[in-house]
Amino acid sequence: MKLNKYTKRAMIGGILSVLVIIMGTILLGRLSGYEAKELIKNSVGGLNTLCNTIALASATILALLLTLLSLTSNAKSKLKEEHYRHVLQIAKLDTFVFIASVITFLLFNLPITESDNVPENWYNILYYASLAVSSILSSALIVVVLMLYNTVVSIIKIVGLGVTDHPLIYEEEDNDEKDE
Repeated sequence: MKLNKYTKRAMIGGILSVLVIIMGTILLGRLSGYEAKELIKNSVGGLNTLCNTIALASATILALLLTLLSLTSNAKSKLKEEHYRHVLQIAKLDTFVFIASVITFLLFNLPITESDNVPENWYNILYYASLAVSSILSSALIVVVLMLYNTVVSIIKIVGLGVTDHPLIYEEEDNDEKDE
């Protein structure tokens, strides 16, 4: 799948957010199994809230995409297929983020710290895995929002401000050139 410059910029924003979270994790230093277990106990509530927030944001964004499609279909200017492909990309990534956040929420609700059968050294792995998953989910939502922002800016320029020479506007010349 070919990525346009707006999608690439959004992905860079997501990568930067993951790097910030990784730096924070590195600054924490290495933890013992007991410390990791305590941190997991203390952070489960926040992780659940994060997953709920991401799921809610993702579901809202999907609903907003329907509104966006309605608005663009009623526009005076006909939009190119590229616009609809971009909206489809946003919808696919957003659906992935929604599903991943719900599954992660369910996994974070397992009472792993209450179990006596889990070896102490596993808590380090679980702690860093929870950090990694939450940072990836957060970054993926950032990418979705940045992609949506780029789409909304284009629609505002075309529909609201009446820009007629926007790259996403379908022109008769484009169709004539394809026929030749």
